[in-house]
Amino acid sequence: MIIGKVVGSIVATRKNENLIGSKFMIVEPLKSMDCNSNRIVAVDNVGAGIGEIVLVAQGSAARIGCGIDSSPVDAAIVGIVDDGAGLQ
Repeated sequence: MIIGKVVGSIVATRKNENLIGSKFMIVEPLKSMDCNSNRIVAVDNVGAGIGEIVLVAQGSAARIGCGIDSSPVDAAIVGIVDDGAGLQ
């Protein structure tokens, strides 16, 4: 699991049928927590907004976290951080 900041959103009108209705956000891992600061696209089922600090699950945990085990998901926002002193 990583901690990151939502920096944007993605709109995809054509996608896998298991992803219809899913919202996609661009997440930048926080540099203090992860030396690899490449942005990732994550499915958002918790209603995160741009600028929020979020928890992101990756791999098979992401599919379980977003509740669609058969979907082609590699990253999912599974929580919004309410208080993370020193994270930003």
